[in-house]
Amino acid sequence: MATEYGQGYAHMDRPDFRATDVDRRRHRLPAGLRAPIEARTWKELGYTLLSLPIGIVSFVFAVTMLSLGAGLLITFIGVPVLAGALAGCRGIGALERTRARGLLGLDVAPPEPLRPKGGGAFALIGAVLKSGASWRHLLYSVLLMPWAIFSFVVAVVFWTYGWLMLTYPLWFWLFPLYGGQSGIQLYGDDHHRIYLDNPFELGVTAATGLLITLATPWILRALTTVDRLMVHGLLGPSRLASRVVELESDRGVVVDTAAADLRRIERDLHDGAQARLVALAMDLGLAKEKLTEDPEAAARMVDEAHGEVKVALQELRDLARGIHPAVLTDRGLNAALSSLAARCTVPVQVEVDLASRPAPAIEGIAYFTVSELLQNISKHSRASRASVDVWRSEDRLMLQVTDDGSGGADVSAGSGLAGLAERLDAVDGILVVDSPQGGPTTVTAELPWRQA
Repeated sequence: MATEYGQGYAHMDRPDFRATDVDRRRHRLPAGLRAPIEARTWKELGYTLLSLPIGIVSFVFAVTMLSLGAGLLITFIGVPVLAGALAGCRGIGALERTRARGLLGLDVAPPEPLRPKGGGAFALIGAVLKSGASWRHLLYSVLLMPWAIFSFVVAVVFWTYGWLMLTYPLWFWLFPLYGGQSGIQLYGDDHHRIYLDNPFELGVTAATGLLITLATPWILRALTTVDRLMVHGLLGPSRLASRVVELESDRGVVVDTAAADLRRIERDLHDGAQARLVALAMDLGLAKEKLTEDPEAAARMVDEAHGEVKVALQELRDLARGIHPAVLTDRGLNAALSSLAARCTVPVQVEVDLASRPAPAIEGIAYFTVSELLQNISKHSRASRASVDVWRSEDRLMLQVTDDGSGGADVSAGSGLAGLAERLDAVDGILVVDSPQGGPTTVTAELPWRQA
């Protein structure tokens, strides 16, 4: 934590730091003119074109196997057939996630794995049939084909007509040379025909083609947005599964944090108060031996031991305050944060606007967060003043710590702020740092409000 402030910008001073070509120069063409020739547009076009054959295959497979399995449910054979249909749709889903990752840049995590209760084929079949992800994959396999037909037709029509009309002045000569007419026939009946063959009509056709060509990438983007929603919503993990994974991760962070705190407390007790108390016991033993022989020396040793007792008590108070101070339990955040501010090396203004107290766990995390941030200000910020504001916003407890120091704090730099962010994330909290180089620094923390 010694280099928290400023650590996030240190890499910019290294000689090997270079901006990429995209960052170094501006595109000469606006985004609307670049879109038809960008790689993203061609990838989205390829994705749309591939969706039709894949959609046909997946639809035929899903409907055939589902119908066959449902028809055979009167016999036992229908159950494994239906499970095979769902397993095949999960395989199609894996292919679609890979295709979306390569062509659309959409990285969707696989759904929750199957958890058969026991071994054997029957347990696996039961797990496939009970999995909600399997049925979502089946739904995707059925819905893909009608949407793929629509998006394929729209994409091909706009793409083809746009480029053909845009390049019409380059190839219209083929009509009089090989087609026996002066150009594209726009209208015709038994008495009258209109051809696009004079310079004005060629220009209007090319201009219309240019507009269609420029609009086609955005149409493709809208079409593939629906594909993104389908892949993300039907082929990824469910909200419940994602929440379970998140909670498991948060539980690991909480366990690691608690273990680290226990190790810190043990180390502080062993290296601080415990060592001082052992030395105190030895000094008192020596003073007891000298009490009859040299009372004056014994009195001096007892006086020194008395001073050691005061120091040990102060260390124990500081250690207890770092865990959960009594003032926080007795009087709440306002008094506890004011006590923290009084020990900070710079003047700190504290404002707490809370009509009631949050749950003790949230209150303790809020106290710890402000304590860590004020320690950073004292050690690293070179600030002349700071402020702490605490208030409630609907169902969130808001903390904001501001200082006028040198700035440069960065959560992503792997410093103590990163550990603080992990602690807050473990309870669905958020840590946001705004710290430009040169300051000021504003750190905002959000915690869920839970009533005491």
